[in-house]
Order: sequence, then structure tokens, then C-alpha cells
Amino acid sequence: MRRSLAAVPALLVLGVSLAAQAPDTTYLRGLEWRNLGPNRGGRSIAVAGSTRRPLEYYFGATGGGLWKTTDGGLTWRPVTDGQLRSASVGAVAVCEANPDVVYLGTGEVQLRGNVQPGDGVYKSSDGGRTWAHVGLREARNIARIRIDPTNCDRVFVAAFGDYGVPNPNRGIYRSTDGGRTWQRVLFRNDSTGGVDISINPRNPNEIYAALWQAYRKTWELSSGGPGSGLFKSTDGGSTWTELTRNPGMPQNQLIGKIGVSVSPADPNRVYAIVEADSGGVFRSDDGGRTWTRTNSERKLRQRAFYYTRIYADPQNRDVVYVLNVAFWKSTDGGRTFPRPIRVPHGDNHDLWIAADNPQRMIEGNDGGANVTTNGGETWTEQDYPTAQIYRVTLTNHQPPFACGGQQDNSTVCVPVRDWNHLLARGGANQQYFYAVGGCESGYVAHHPRKPNLYFAGCYGGVLTRYDHETGQTQSVSVWPENVIGEPSRSLRERFQWTFPIVFDPFDPNVLYATSQHVWRSTDEGRSWERISPDLTRADPATMGPSGGPITKDMTGVETYATIFAFAPSPLERGVLWAGSDDGLVHLSRDAGRSWQNVTPPDLPAHTKITTIEPSRHRPGTAYLTAHRFLLGDYRPYVYRTTDYGRTWTRIDAGLPTDEIARSIREDPTRAGLLYLGTERGVWVSWDDGGSWSSLQRNLPVVQVADLAVNDRDLVIATHGRSFWALFNLAPVRQWRPEIARERFHLFQPEPAYRGLDPGVAIDYTLQRAGEAVTLEFLDAQGRLIRRITSRPPTAARDTGARTMAVEQEDEGPRPSAAFAPNRAGLNRFVWDLRHPPFRRFPGLVLWAGSPIGPAVPPGRYQVRLTIGGRSQTQSFEVRLDPRLQGKVTQADLERRYGLARQVYDAVNAAHDAVARIRSLRAQIDSVRPRVRDAALQQRLREFTDSLTAVEATIYETRLEANQDALNFGTKLNNKLANLLAQLEQAEAAPTRPQEDLFQALSAQLQAALARLDRALAGLPELNTALRRARLPELRPAAPDTDRPAVAAGEPSDEDGLTR
Repeated sequence: MRRSLAAVPALLVLGVSLAAQAPDTTYLRGLEWRNLGPNRGGRSIAVAGSTRRPLEYYFGATGGGLWKTTDGGLTWRPVTDGQLRSASVGAVAVCEANPDVVYLGTGEVQLRGNVQPGDGVYKSSDGGRTWAHVGLREARNIARIRIDPTNCDRVFVAAFGDYGVPNPNRGIYRSTDGGRTWQRVLFRNDSTGGVDISINPRNPNEIYAALWQAYRKTWELSSGGPGSGLFKSTDGGSTWTELTRNPGMPQNQLIGKIGVSVSPADPNRVYAIVEADSGGVFRSDDGGRTWTRTNSERKLRQRAFYYTRIYADPQNRDVVYVLNVAFWKSTDGGRTFPRPIRVPHGDNHDLWIAADNPQRMIEGNDGGANVTTNGGETWTEQDYPTAQIYRVTLTNHQPPFACGGQQDNSTVCVPVRDWNHLLARGGANQQYFYAVGGCESGYVAHHPRKPNLYFAGCYGGVLTRYDHETGQTQSVSVWPENVIGEPSRSLRERFQWTFPIVFDPFDPNVLYATSQHVWRSTDEGRSWERISPDLTRADPATMGPSGGPITKDMTGVETYATIFAFAPSPLERGVLWAGSDDGLVHLSRDAGRSWQNVTPPDLPAHTKITTIEPSRHRPGTAYLTAHRFLLGDYRPYVYRTTDYGRTWTRIDAGLPTDEIARSIREDPTRAGLLYLGTERGVWVSWDDGGSWSSLQRNLPVVQVADLAVNDRDLVIATHGRSFWALFNLAPVRQWRPEIARERFHLFQPEPAYRGLDPGVAIDYTLQRAGEAVTLEFLDAQGRLIRRITSRPPTAARDTGARTMAVEQEDEGPRPSAAFAPNRAGLNRFVWDLRHPPFRRFPGLVLWAGSPIGPAVPPGRYQVRLTIGGRSQTQSFEVRLDPRLQGKVTQADLERRYGLARQVYDAVNAAHDAVARIRSLRAQIDSVRPRVRDAALQQRLREFTDSLTAVEATIYETRLEANQDALNFGTKLNNKLANLLAQLEQAEAAPTRPQEDLFQALSAQLQAALARLDRALAGLPELNTALRRARLPELRPAAPDTDRPAVAAGEPSDEDGLTR
């Protein structure tokens, strides 16, 4: 579209050309996303296993890719990250003849309102390690894949097509060459897609297939129509016979969704579950020619669009399973389903049964997938991070929590940076996450002044007030009427499935919630005031019943003509923005007394406004995202206004044309720095939306439903992979185009919090890989604390010592290895805020004495980066753990640091002494066989004995194994190392006994060192004698001040006591 002239000044203020603004993605390589959890599964509608490999299973997450287990479901790992363009897996099949061959179909066909679109079929030929797209991209959403059990190249696909518009690529497809080419073999019309397939394993040319006429628009679901039907082929799919109206099937009525399964135990036995007014479970004993309705219970066919799946047991023709809210089993040919099989989660969608052992299954439901080996008596856990989160709110705690609603579960809050403190305090039932009222679909708003108070939403307009201190949840809904099952047009207040709940940034007592109106409460929800008229189109054609002509389904997802996006300005009091799910944008500049329609003129009707973000830096500026994919339009819609909505500019140029936009946020510290969440990931713009760069990094392809950014971190709510965070945004915020032309660049580090952060993140760019890098950490006076270089540690090179090789891990940022990375582009080194670990010697065994250096106290520090004789220096701040404000003083921490430094120096002195003694003794052992003079031999023995006596005072020389200290005890060095570990346990002043102990140990050490000095005083005379005998002199080893964190001979930590 034509860009608005009103937006030009905002771009000129940035002072750089758009083409030069975005960095090459190489310069973002040092950034890594961290998964925050929760490790709690989300919806799976596709599962598969292997008869040949009984411990191997797959499940498809509807928003989180394909996952695999090789240990029977005890552990799972994602196997498609970085290889799919759609995170939604709707079908998966493993070839019986060769379990290395796996096909998956993308897109979800259980037509919920939060479906995520697919892009056809993928294939792996190596057990899921690598994937290739093999076609049917325009067919989009795949409901079922079935493979000929004798021929992995012959595969059948049920392609549903687009969700809300006609699609000519629907139907049943066949490939006979492993997916290289496809032939559509069954097609009804462009409004009817494939939904199920079943193959007779005894005769793979006999195939059953179901077609489904259905659609899902933003305001309506419809299941059923003349296109739906059941078909059979006896020639491998080349020709088909319709079975829909065969004797015994529903006659003279519309048919909806159909599930079908042929019995491997008796291929004449075929089961079907049919959505119809007289629907239910049907059975044929003659290959589909005639049918009998065996069961019509609604428990098997409620919410037909969401379930309608049936599975015949592979060994007993009378055993059949039906999936619905519960998991049902019949043992009498489908006549009765007396009691459900208990599974870890409800809402069941897919089942795979081992052909050789029907007790072994994998089953998919709204909580993920679970495996059983005993017919459902017990199941594996659903402890993997595939949660579908709708929105994210960051709390005001330090560290903050990320909160949101998880689909078909509860609200959930997880700590963003530190889990240990929550576990230590007990948390909620000893979990690292907790719920805060509301339910699966809701926004969460954290009270700005009351840290234990949360407001959360749920479908049907439910709004709760939750007190985390007392655990009490109270309903404070705007209009508390139960409206489940009612169409939009009959509702007094139309609250969407996910309706906004937001606190006012200027008044912590003001809480907003939205239906078709904006509501305001000043008393924590006890009363509400309507402050707007209906701000939606309220088109009657979009407000009728939902579900279709057979089975109605109105949960709140279809509640339409609602305010779906709402935001008060953080800069101007009383400026309120509202966006509707039917495509209108309104603005109030007087706290809701009056409203103006400021909808972008080129925004199509019925476009869903998903986010409005008022600028944190410029009055009158706001950003919005919107989408129309349920109406067949997959383009991103991203807008900016700089004049309170009088004019709008599209700012989605440069994004992929099918990159559905979901959410947008502006950085709180840099104007014009924008973060965009899309159907596949995260994008960043440094020029107010003029251009975009991918911020994907290690983030898997996943829908980013919402983003939240504070002064330190970017946190995202994904709809399929739980919460993720990008920590320490300094290099993103400080990026400028000329950095790409510099040989190296050191960014200003973000402040680091003691006890909360693993360290301070040091970010720098290099033009060329392999540069010799030196990082030096200095105090405010420029005194060196620690030096790190890019060379591998000496001990690791010379002695094979184990070293930490950690820069970023899934558990979060950790202190980096003892060398600086030197890749081309962005590098990150995390300094742990400590002096180098105390020096160690080979064979050292310690009991409860960690090899650490003292942690620096809060204050100002510097980092100096040197490359090729040139240096750059940046200052940064180390801050007190905010949870300790008022509990510990700077003076306390300075005292602790001062004592720790003394203890640290003493440990180093003790270990240096032992190293010198052992060096001299080794030299003596080397020279002694060559000594012929008896007197010189005696002098060497006496000298060695004096050294060994000192060593035995400092270190228990009999220690060899981890727990030898329980036998022999410890000496000075270990007692000092343990004291250092005690001092480093807590952010607190040292105790008087700790100070007294150090004085005692120090005196003993000084006495031992004095004895060593006296022994060494005779060394010059001894060396003179050696020279006379033409033998090499003895040379004491100098202390190795560059010794790395972990040295040779490190004891293991097998008992949890040795450090």
C-alpha cells in the first residue's frame, strides 16, 4: 500500500537509512533463547508407534512440532526443530516395513478457534533426524496419513484444505513413489476435505476413507453438509464406492464428521462413528455393504467436530475404542462402552495400538501424549514443554514471573530468571510454577502494588481475583451469568474466549476488562462501570449459533463482535486504545468519556485485531497486529500510527507474505525498537517497522502469541512450546549499523544482580573468527580482578583436566567456560562475578570445599576487551539482590568480601606451598639415583623430610578417594576451603565464629609457611653441592596464577558432599 507521509518524520528521527539498519543475522548468533517451561504438555492430535521397535513412539504437538521417545515415553525430544515451516502437526505415521520412514502432516483439523495452519506433508527416512517437504503445500491442513504396511513408498493422505474458504486441493491423495509425486484419488468439492483413512493390513488395496464438509471462520464453526461421506476402494485407491447411504447408515439427513477403522483381526468387520441426528457408532460385518448402529450414546459423539475418532483392536474384532472427552472401550463389538479408560488428561484425539501386542499403546489428548504397556492401567507422564499459552504478563516481582493461561489446563506463572528461590520457599505444592485463578484461556493481570494479588480470565466472561498468600479465588466477573452454549446475539455482554484484563499504568486501583464494551473497576472487581459504547461492528450475520446444522458448539471461542485488544497509553493518562475481533479500532483521549473510530481505512472488515501497543516513548504513536487466516488471507497485518490514528502506515514490508502477525511490543528503553511475534517466531525492527530481521536464533518454529519486554529481558508466550525468554537485551538495544564495519565492538553490559543472575553478560562482536581475545574485569579503581583469554585453559591442554564448557544452556545462562569465545559476529561471555577459582594441584581431594573465588560485592566495575593491541572498556554495575533490600547492608557485604579475600589468599598460599613442595620432591626423586656422594644423599633425604613434614601439616597426603576424609580427616587447606565455601553461601555479613576461625587457621598456616621458608633457606647451599657434583639444581615452581576453574584430579560429586 502507499505509505502515509505523516509517518516520515518518525523515520527521519532515527537518522539512518532503512537498508543499513538491520544487522546480518551473523551478528545475532550469540543470542540464545531459554525455555522457561512449564514442562506440562499441550494438545496432541497425532501419535504413532513402531511394532518393530517397541520403545519408539512419536507424537505431534498442535503447536510444537513432532516429538520422539526411544525409551518408551520416559523422555521425549523434539525432532523437527528448524526443519518445518509449520509448528502444527496434525498427522503422523510410521512405516511398518521400515520404521525409519516417517511421514507427518501439518495443520490441525480438529477445528478449534485456535487452530494453527499447516503447509502439507513432510517425510523422514532416518527415524526423524532429518525432514524434507514432500508436497501438498496448497492442501495445507492434513487430517490423516496412512502407509501401506508392506510398501513404505505407497502412502495415503487425507487433506482437509483451508479452514474458512473453499480450496480446490482438498480430498484423498495417494503417492506411490514415497512422496515425490501425488495423485488425488478422491474428491467431492472445494468445501469438503479428507478427514480419515483406514487400510486393511491383510490386503492394503482395500482402503476406507471419510470426507468432511466443514469450515471454521473467526465467528463460526460449521460441521456437516452434503459433501460429507464414507468411501471404500478395493484397488488401492484408483476407484471408490460410496458407503454413506448403505443400508443401516443414517438416511435422509445431513452427515457431519466420520471416523472409520477396519478390524485387522477380521477385515470384514468395519467400525465407523458418524455425526448425524441419528448418528453414533456403526458396525459392518460385510466390508461396508450393510451397517448396524450399535451405540448412540452422546458421551461418544458430543462435540463431534473435536473428536469423532474410532479404532479397532488389532487382534480381537469385538474390541473397539472411541475417543471423546473420555477414552472409551467396548468389548462387545461396539454395543456398550461401560466405563472409560483413565488417562492423564481429558479430551482425547488419537490412538496407536501395537499390532503384535494390543496392551501397548500411545494416546494423544489435550495434555499431550502418553504411553501404556498394560492396556491403560498405567501411563507415562506428560512432562514436556509443549504448553499452548495465550498471553504473557510479567509480574512486578524480582525476579519477575511470566504468567498466562495454558490451553486446556490452568493459568500458570513461571519464574523468568531464578527457580531455586521458589523451590527453597516451598512455592505452591513444591512446584516451580503456580496457578493464579482464571482458567486455560485467560489474560492474567498482576496488581501493581499488591504482589500477591492477581486477576485472571476464563471463557464465558469469567474473571477472578486470586490472593496467592491465602490461596483464595473469588469471582469478580463483570456480568457473572453462565452463558455457555449461547450464540453471540443472545448475550448481554459478549466476552471473547481470551478477553483483555489490564491495569491502568497511572492508577493502580483502576482495572479494565472488555466485552463489546470497555469496563472499569476501582475496587478490585467488586463493582464495574461501563465506559464505552459497543465498539464493534456487531454484524448480525456473524453473531448466530455456531457448530453447524447438526451439532451446536458454543464455548466462547465463537463469541464474536468483541473487543479483543485493549491498551491504555503508558505516556498519557486517559488515552485508551481498543481493537475488535471484527476489525475496528477505537481511541479515547478522555478516559473513556468519548470514543473515536480510528480504524485504518485499508483494513478489511472482519480482520481480527490481536494486539495494540501504545508507544512508550512518543505520544500519539501506537502499533497493531491483526490476522485473517481463517478467511483464507495469510498475509501479515502490522500497522503504525503517529497521530492518534488519524493516519496509519503498513509496516509489514519485508516480512514473508504468509507470516501471520500475532503480537507486537515496543522496547521500553529505545524508541522505534520493535519486537514482532508471528505464526513462526520473532522478528525485530530497529527502525520503527521500516525493516525487519529474524530474531529466531535457537527458538523453534512456533506461534508467538504474545510478547512482554521489561528493562532486562524479552519473554514470549508460545502456543505450543511454553514460555521462552531472551535475556540481556544490551546488544539488541545498542545495535547501530556502523558496528558491522568495526573490527570489534564491546557493548555496554546490563546491570547484574548478585544472587539472582548467574553473572554479568559481556557481549561483543568480531568481524573475523579466531581473533585472540582478552577480557579483563576490573574494579572501580581499575584493579584487575580476573583475566580471561580466548586460548584454551593450560590445565585442560596439558593434564586432560575436565573443564566447564557452558555458555548458554536450556536451564538458562550459566557462567561461561574459562575462555572467551571468538566467533565471527556476536559473542557472549558470562562472568560469574567472582575472582578466579583458587589454585589447585594434581591429585587434590577436598571435602565440602568448592573450588571457587570470592564473589565481588555490589558496586561499579569495568570490563576491558583487548584485540590486537587495541582495547575498548565499558563500565557496569553489580547490584544487590532486590529480595534482600533492607535485610543486608553494603557494609555487611564488604565485610564478607574482605574476609573471603583473606581466606582465598590463604588457600592459594597453602596450595602454592604444596605445589612447590611436590615440585621440589619430584626433582629430588629425579636426581637422587645419580648422586654418588653419601653425604649429599643424606642432605637430600633431610631436605625432603623437612618439606614433607610441612606438606603433611597443610594437606592430608593420604587422601586418594572421595570419602577418604572420613577415614583420615582433613588439614589446613581443606578447613580454609570449607570456610570460604561457608562465606560464599549467603549474601550476609560473616559471623564472629567464622572470623575467629580464620584467625586461628591463618596463624597455623603462617607457622607452616614459616617452617617451609626455613627449609627453603638451605636450598642455595644444597644447590651449590649439586652443582659441584655436576647435577641439576633444584628450582621451586612458581605459583600458576592462570590455573583454570577445574584442575586435574578433581574428585567426583557422587555423594553430594564432596565439592
